Amino acid sequence: MLNTPRALRGMVVAPHHLAAEAGLAVLREGGNAIEAMVAAAAVAMVVYPHMTGLGGDGFMLIAPPGRTPLAVEACGRAAAAADLAFYKQQGLDRIPARGPLAAITVAGTVSGWQAALELSARMGGRLPLARLLADAIFYAREGYAVTGTQAENTEAKCRELKDVPGFAPVFLDRGAAPPVGRRFKNPALADSLARLAAAGLDDFYRGELARRIAADLARAGSPLTGADLAAQRAILVPPLALKLASATLYNLPPPSQGLASLVILGIFERLGIAEAEGFAYLHAMVEATKEAFRIRDEHVTDPDHMRGRAEDFLAERALAEMAGRIDPARAGAWTLNPAPGDTVWMGAADASGLVVSFIHSIYWEFGSGVVLGESGILWQNRGMAFSLTPGSLHQLLPHRRPFHTNNPALARFDDGRVMAYGAMGGDGQPQSQAAVFSRYGLFGRPLQEAVTAPRWVLGRTWGAGRTGLRLEGRFEPAAVAALARA
Repeated sequence: MLNTPRALRGMVVAPHHLAAEAGLAVLREGGNAIEAMVAAAAVAMVVYPHMTGLGGDGFMLIAPPGRTPLAVEACGRAAAAADLAFYKQQGLDRIPARGPLAAITVAGTVSGWQAALELSARMGGRLPLARLLADAIFYAREGYAVTGTQAENTEAKCRELKDVPGFAPVFLDRGAAPPVGRRFKNPALADSLARLAAAGLDDFYRGELARRIAADLARAGSPLTGADLAAQRAILVPPLALKLASATLYNLPPPSQGLASLVILGIFERLGIAEAEGFAYLHAMVEATKEAFRIRDEHVTDPDHMRGRAEDFLAERALAEMAGRIDPARAGAWTLNPAPGDTVWMGAADASGLVVSFIHSIYWEFGSGVVLGESGILWQNRGMAFSLTPGSLHQLLPHRRPFHTNNPALARFDDGRVMAYGAMGGDGQPQSQAAVFSRYGLFGRPLQEAVTAPRWVLGRTWGAGRTGLRLEGRFEPAAVAALARA
């Protein structure tokens, strides 16, 4: 989370210190927040490979000083050959979680970098791409120390991934998970990043690197082709916006679940809760989440296939109606449609006041598990968000965009403060966003206190199979008991 008035020279936050340091170095060399974000994201894709990578999708909110934020949607579409008949021929009634038949959507994130850097150039950005990718290339080629989370996730997923094409040679050490602290290298990925630095980002989709990627995908058994890669373009879209009493909140429109994040806070403000924490606060947040997830699960999909407009659910009448359905003393019904997903969120702000909120995902830990031999790229399994049920909200169709849990958030306060914020964790993303923003933005608690305060999650979050309401153990026992009674 970033709050720009206290970051006089700029700030970068990332899930790995090497990524944050790479972005900060770009700011110190005169780069802007967009350039710092690309540098940090590239390093994260090398040193945090179980959660992020060149083979995934990304979304970005860019807030120029004094101007309306812009949204970059870098969501890859389904392969032209991927449809219900394709899986029927494979004898499958659902899309596999792992392997080449899970690698069915184009990786969009590099196209998002390209679109963002084009905006950056118009805003005075001047650092060359080779500089922005230099640290990522170094760590991929020379290595970095394996983190605890990489070691733990590799160990946990080893059995289901060890036989997936390309996984074991890159991610396993003599057939086992590498231990914490072991130097980890991916020279093929270093070569791919170096190729992009020299030839430009478009090479990922329409150049020599694209040809290598397409050949590797075909060898692995994925239906993605060079033509699918060549068709990929990130798009600039107006962000969803919600005006609260003291700030305007922004998030990504569908196919992202950003709508849910805004609806939670829109409902919550209308419930008139007097203070953070306690039963009333937690109950209101959980019940608002139920309403928001109902809207998400019934409506949010590829916007080309949506029934209705996302903006309509942020109108005063719609939010008031949803708030009116909440009983202040009793829990409402909860019909679960869990949205799993693992991501990284990152943010950057520079001295000019330009702020970026960025989120990226390969969906599950290690995505599809497919690692492309020539390029060293781990491919996402975001296509699992599609359904093979005819007529369903997320029915698989060629060139369709998958539903995304990814949603970067940004707030512009009426007094001029700008805050980029976000979280990882499927269903937990919009709830963690609501927790942090409400504590800081609505109740005025210090920012670090708002981040540190205990959280809850309704549904599924990172690393968990359970789907009920769970709370951290640091909540007041009286509040927890009251929730149980409700």
